[in-house]
Amino acid sequence: MSDRESLPRSATQRLAGWGRHPVEECTVYRPERRSDVRTIIEHAPQEDLTPRGLGRSYGDASLNPTGAVVLSQRLDRILGFNAETAELHCEASVSLSDILERFLPEGFFFPVTPGTEFITIGGAIAADVHGKNHHGSGSMSAWLLDFRLLTADGQVLDCSRESNPEVFWATVGGMGLTGMILDARIRLQPVATAHMRTEHEQLHDLDALLERTSETDSDYAYSVAWIDCLSRGRQLGRSVVLRANHADPEDLPASLRAAPLALAKRWTPRVPFTLPNFILSRPAMRAFNEVYFRSHPTRNFVSDCRSYFYPLDSIRNWNRAYGRRGVLQYQCLFPTANARSGLVQVLEVLAHSGSGAFLSVLKSMGPASGGLLSFPYPGQTLALDLPFTGTAARKLVAQLDAIVLQHGGRVYLAKDASLSPESFRGMYPDADRFREIQNRVDPGRRFSSALARRVGLVESA
Repeated sequence: MSDRESLPRSATQRLAGWGRHPVEECTVYRPERRSDVRTIIEHAPQEDLTPRGLGRSYGDASLNPTGAVVLSQRLDRILGFNAETAELHCEASVSLSDILERFLPEGFFFPVTPGTEFITIGGAIAADVHGKNHHGSGSMSAWLLDFRLLTADGQVLDCSRESNPEVFWATVGGMGLTGMILDARIRLQPVATAHMRTEHEQLHDLDALLERTSETDSDYAYSVAWIDCLSRGRQLGRSVVLRANHADPEDLPASLRAAPLALAKRWTPRVPFTLPNFILSRPAMRAFNEVYFRSHPTRNFVSDCRSYFYPLDSIRNWNRAYGRRGVLQYQCLFPTANARSGLVQVLEVLAHSGSGAFLSVLKSMGPASGGLLSFPYPGQTLALDLPFTGTAARKLVAQLDAIVLQHGGRVYLAKDASLSPESFRGMYPDADRFREIQNRVDPGRRFSSALARRVGLVESA
């Protein structure tokens, strides 16, 4: 049998990111083993390929309507674990949920986790994900030891800070554009319980929020703030801060001390169908914001880790709440010196836009990682779920982009669906260096995506 004859079957599938916008009809391959991945790269007739894990990036980073998408979910083996060093070796499609289920009962937690446990290790590396603890623990790359990268010419490169370091830092945050990550070694974080010492604090304006964040970030491993984006005037930036540290056994109520590392069971209802668009209307969002603020009074309590880190994961298919048109997830980052000014302008634009945000959160960010296209650096990052309303939404996002550029900020590629090539160049000054390395490992641009073409990282055919 020839290599082309052994090529896995392709299929046509409508795909979207988690924001359900845009939706594209894509050719997909689903490899069952590593050898299938190599065969697809070498012999798939499509001009270019896009890796895709669990599809939790929001925009078009894992879409490729003019090429093909490689669905890698079945390459998800745990390859080894050293409890003494907390080093985990696993294939790239192992998910954070897999790691929690397997290793939290043994006293190990994933050290940098975004707002969902349903992402893969490969995706976490490609987006250099960050969590509620970036101010103290950095992004995914801070806990990444090395990985194996299958490149366009069929080579497998061992990549670390010492071995192929340029490819390492191009792949970290590189959105899958340097090759297919096969497996990786990461360090987990030892913990004593599966619970968190959590604090909620209501704050009535942006200045109070920024002041309290500055005062308390060093005391808490994790901190994130929900912001009411429809509040105006003296209440601009009205918020609830949700802080936490990992709980010790003595912090737990007596009912939990017998099994402090047990993962809490939870009911997981599902959104059974796509909700009508009026759910995301301004009056509905204003009512939701009022209920959320009043239902989160200032208090201290113990919560299970999933309730703190992944509240929306408890509702299956919760992205159906975005409606048929979907949502533009917009996450921007302002450097520390310009953070207040930039945030005020963004919040004022949102409050007067007639749109508002279904969900908005603010976090402090620590040092940059070294990834050429990695998102984080010191400052404040605001993430917004903006209902997609066609031209009006695009105009709003373009207005926000202008504010971000004016303040020396950037937009997170893993959540973007609208950034222009001009804005991208202004936000990511290391893009040219990324292209130089990309030219070496993939001169024929075998790896591409709708995102890469849209922002100009790869030329459109």
